[in-house]
Amino acid sequence: MDYRVEEVSQFKGETLRIDFDCREPIFINSSVAGSLGIRAGKLMSEEDVEDAVRRNDFRRARERALYLLDERDYGYVEMFKKLENNYPEEICYGVVNDLARLGLIDDRRYAAKCAEYFLTRKLWGKYRAREEMRRRGIPAELIDEALEEYDDGSQDRLRELVEKKYARKLSEENGVNKVKAALARQGFSYDEIKRVLAEYEEE
Repeated sequence: MDYRVEEVSQFKGETLRIDFDCREPIFINSSVAGSLGIRAGKLMSEEDVEDAVRRNDFRRARERALYLLDERDYGYVEMFKKLENNYPEEICYGVVNDLARLGLIDDRRYAAKCAEYFLTRKLWGKYRAREEMRRRGIPAELIDEALEEYDDGSQDRLRELVEKKYARKLSEENGVNKVKAALARQGFSYDEIKRVLAEYEEE
């Protein structure tokens, strides 16, 4: 069945309202309407209407993704999850695949940035960093690859963290145990914690 476009009118901003003779109106961006040649009097099949809506959803989802990428980097899975709250699965895959093809989403680059941020800025241990990166959907092999670069500096980062946040607490009642627990929550191993705190005891 074909529908005749009765009227194309401004709705809000760049969004147009498309009224038909015998179906509910649709609301799409003016650029989408222009690319499809939608105007008063045009005949559109149900498939044509669904295609217009799908193209509009893709445009909106892509704009949303680009806005998010302006704020910070995202991995494939994390971006998909951000979009799927508001858009159909097919649209989300299309947008994320398109951005990955353009190099705007790159899981290896994202893994490297996360590792650098969690380990050198937040001074987390590798266990906590790995868990957070896994939660963000980064593939396990890329997590291991990114974290491997920081193997040699783990003890130094732990010393820096103790010096910044916990050195004073070591002298408090039950302070050593509290500091050990706090450092474990930060993702450091028992052996790492034991070695660094032993240095403080010697001092």
